Amino acid sequence: MAEPTCENCKLREKYDNNPKSFLGRFWRWHIGFCPGWKAFMKSLDEDKKQELRVKYNLKTK
Repeated sequence: MAEPTCENCKLREKYDNNPKSFLGRFWRWHIGFCPGWKAFMKSLDEDKKQELRVKYNLKTK
C-alpha cells in the first residue's frame, strides 16, 4: 500500500474548515474504517496521535 496522504487530505481540510459540511461529515465518518487513516495514525509519535485524538474526538485504543 502507498503511503497515506492523510496529512494533506482535501476532505480532512474540508472538515477542519467546516466540520458540519457534508464533505466534512463524510470525512469524519470515513476515518472510522479507513485503512489509510489507521496506517497514518500508527506512523505518528504518541504526542501527535494524542493531539489528533483530542482534535477529532477519537476514541483512545
